[in-house]
Amino acid sequence: MRKFLRRFLPEHESIRENRHVARFGPRLQHHNLWHLHRKSVAGGVAVGLFAGLIPGSNPVQFAAGALLAIVFRVNLPISVLVTLYSNPFTVVPLYVAAWALGDLVLHQRIGRIARPMLGLSDKSPSEWLPALFHFLASVGKPLLAGLPLLALLLAVVGYIVTDHVWRLYVRCAWQRRARARSARAP
Repeated sequence: MRKFLRRFLPEHESIRENRHVARFGPRLQHHNLWHLHRKSVAGGVAVGLFAGLIPGSNPVQFAAGALLAIVFRVNLPISVLVTLYSNPFTVVPLYVAAWALGDLVLHQRIGRIARPMLGLSDKSPSEWLPALFHFLASVGKPLLAGLPLLALLLAVVGYIVTDHVWRLYVRCAWQRRARARSARAP
């Protein structure tokens, strides 16, 4: 997996020498932002899962994922890539899950989600943010409480799963190499 991802990621030296990155100084040159190791990748997955539930379009989520990756010094490309789990096909189930979690935490037991019409198709991009806030206000407190809770829950679970899968992969690779060495030994 690491070898596969390494083919697509730039070398640390080329990042350091890039004129666009150099403008930001040392903020974008921290080694954890670009290297593939267990903690950095697990942190990148967690940040990406959290940023993917920030209301707004993909560029907003990409920017939030990148900013959080820089703040927490985790793998930046992974964090931006993981935000793509929140897309037009998954956003409705994610928001329903967030609403249900918020409803559970707030003990309101409304039972059914309201069906407000978001209607972004006839609006310009500058009108999307106010329409989104109107939609969120119409759904109410359960969604507003559930979104950050679900984002935090997904981030924690994503970190733990990625960390454990990475450790399991390394353990299996060690065992494979040990078997290969013992098979070659006289």
